[in-house]
Amino acid sequence: MKTREIQIAIIGLGYVGLPLAVEFAKKYSVIGFDINEERVNELKNKFDKTLEVSKDVLGSVIIDVVENKRIIGLLPTTNIDKIRNANIFIVTVPTPTDKHNRPVLNPILSATKTIGSLLKVGDIVIYESTVYPGVTEEECVPVLEKISGLVYNTDFFVGYSPERINPGDKKHTVANILKVTSGSTPEIAKQIDDLYKSIILAGTFMAKSIKVAEAAKVIENSQRDINIAFVNELSKIFNLLEIDTCSVLEAASTKWNFINFKPGLVGGHCIGVDPYYLAQKAQEVGYHPEIILAGRRLNDGMGKYIGTELIKKMLKKGLQIINSNVLILGITFKENCPDIRNTKVIDIYNELLTYDLNIDVYDPWANFNETKLEYGINLLTTSPVLNNYSAIILAVAHDVFLDFKIESSENVVIYDVKGILPLNKIDGRL
Repeated sequence: MKTREIQIAIIGLGYVGLPLAVEFAKKYSVIGFDINEERVNELKNKFDKTLEVSKDVLGSVIIDVVENKRIIGLLPTTNIDKIRNANIFIVTVPTPTDKHNRPVLNPILSATKTIGSLLKVGDIVIYESTVYPGVTEEECVPVLEKISGLVYNTDFFVGYSPERINPGDKKHTVANILKVTSGSTPEIAKQIDDLYKSIILAGTFMAKSIKVAEAAKVIENSQRDINIAFVNELSKIFNLLEIDTCSVLEAASTKWNFINFKPGLVGGHCIGVDPYYLAQKAQEVGYHPEIILAGRRLNDGMGKYIGTELIKKMLKKGLQIINSNVLILGITFKENCPDIRNTKVIDIYNELLTYDLNIDVYDPWANFNETKLEYGINLLTTSPVLNNYSAIILAVAHDVFLDFKIESSENVVIYDVKGILPLNKIDGRL
């Protein structure tokens, strides 16, 4: 297709979809579809609550599209009819896991059904949502064929290009991260690669097949998960040996080929989720993954471990446990970012609740209403008075917390999850 012929529909305008839509909208006619009316309205008003795209940038790409005309820019909408004329559909909806850590494909299949009802001869459907190998061709394509009545790789085509969005990172933005691409035929793979290459400054890498691209995505984050699990286990061992883990890592990292991962909570919508997608597929074909699931179990238990360690340190200082005031600084899954999805700070909170503590949570980055809805926590709305607490946990390394005068004393325990406070001012850290 020539540039003027391309009409792109982005399905899902969250952390992945919006930045991608904005980049495409600088060069192509883009319709951004989302079922969340509040989200669409805020984008029309040039505001992104995820803080991934600035008001100025949104203002430069958001447009009102004249019917049946392709104008360069981005139109956010909840109206399915607006994407009817698209010839390239890109799916960027979430792929979560359920309470049993099983992949939930409902969002991606729902998006697929929507596209299937609009699919035309010659259209291309590209998936960016994280999935296990085989989902695109074995789960999504049959739905597209059934609903559209069209034939795969004859009437329509598909591709897979895994998202690599890093929430809160203003350096490694979508255009500055190398993009893996793939397509259902060699010709379509080249066409999809060229499309992404036209907006990705860092370049592209064309995978040999859709399944290869799907597998590459899940192992990227599974690898990080396993490495973090290793250093989390080290931190438990060194804690028993009364050795500071951060100091050990600092010394070990002087070796040229040492990979310096840090211990900590592993949450968010990627590292803490993607390994379960690979594990699910492995089990389907009769293999029980050992290292992957062992890493997940260890990382998933770190919140409970931190809560228990805090209680131990309070007892050692002779501090009262029941009805004591405890402050948790930070609830988002990572620093300087409003994303609370799958945050593991909630595991610390829930563990401390079992000791009948009075727990306050302060996070100026997190949305009050979203946190209340998702976790049942009423965030403090003003900066806390630190001397009102018997224990303080620095759970997220927001820059704003570096200005707090946090210091251990006989009457307060300080636990630094992120290892950013001076060692002589804290009582414990991973």
